[in-house]
Amino acid sequence: MKIAILEDELLAVNYLKNLLDSQNIVPVTETVVLRSKKQAVDFFEKNSADLIFMDIHLGDGMSLEIFEQIELFAPIIFITAFDEYAMRVFRHFTIDYLLKPFEEEDLHKALQKFISIRNNFDPELTLKSISSLHQGNADMMKRFMVRDGNKLKSIDEHNIAYFFASGKYLFLTTKDHQTYIYDDTIKDIIQKLNPDVFFKINRKFIINKEAVSQIIKHSSQKVEIKLSPEPEVNADVFISKMQIAECLNWLNT
Repeated sequence: MKIAILEDELLAVNYLKNLLDSQNIVPVTETVVLRSKKQAVDFFEKNSADLIFMDIHLGDGMSLEIFEQIELFAPIIFITAFDEYAMRVFRHFTIDYLLKPFEEEDLHKALQKFISIRNNFDPELTLKSISSLHQGNADMMKRFMVRDGNKLKSIDEHNIAYFFASGKYLFLTTKDHQTYIYDDTIKDIIQKLNPDVFFKINRKFIINKEAVSQIIKHSSQKVEIKLSPEPEVNADVFISKMQIAECLNWLNT
C-alpha cells in the first residue's frame, strides 16, 4: 500500500512514519512525504496513493486549497488542530482525522476505519466534506419546506425529531408526530444539516439529539435508540456499528 503524508513539520513526519512502520493493520510498501501545497499538487498531478495523511495547516497555506487545483480520489486522514466544528463535519463523512497531539492508539483506530470503508469509498463525499469546511456552518439549512395537503409548510430544524428513509422516499417527522415526505435523499440531506443538531445513525435514520428518549446497550456492538415520537415504521432503531462511538460522543455533548 502506497501512503502519502502531506505535512510540513519534520518531527511530525518522522513521528507518523515511525508509527506506520511499527503497526500491522495495513501493509505499507511505500511512503511519500510532501512538505508543501506545491509539492502535493506536483505529485498528485502525475501520481496517486492508496491513503493520504494530510495536515490542514501548512507553511504555505491551507492544504484544503490544493483541491482547487487537482482532483484526489483516495481516502484522506486529516492531521489537524482544527476547530471543533470542523471535527463534527468530518464525523458525518467517510473522512477520519487525527487531532494533534495524537497517540499510537488514535492512528490505529483511523487505520481500522480506513480498512472498513475502503471498498465502499466514495470520493464525492470527501469533496463535499472539504466544501463544507470552506463554507462553515453558514450554509447549513435551518428551515425545511414540506407539502401539507395543497399547502407548503416551513419547519424549523429544532422542530424536527428525525428524518427516515423508507423505500424510495425520505420522510421528515416532527416532534409533534407529524410526518411529511421530504424531497431529498438521506445521503444528500445529511450534508445540509447542522451537525450540532442532527446525526446519521444508520442508513435509514438521521436523528435530532432532542428526540432521543432512551439508549439501550444490548452489547458493545449493538446499541438501540428509542425515539420520541416513536417511528410508525422501523420502530426498532439501532446505531450502525461503525457509528456507535461517535454517536454516543455526540449525544454526550
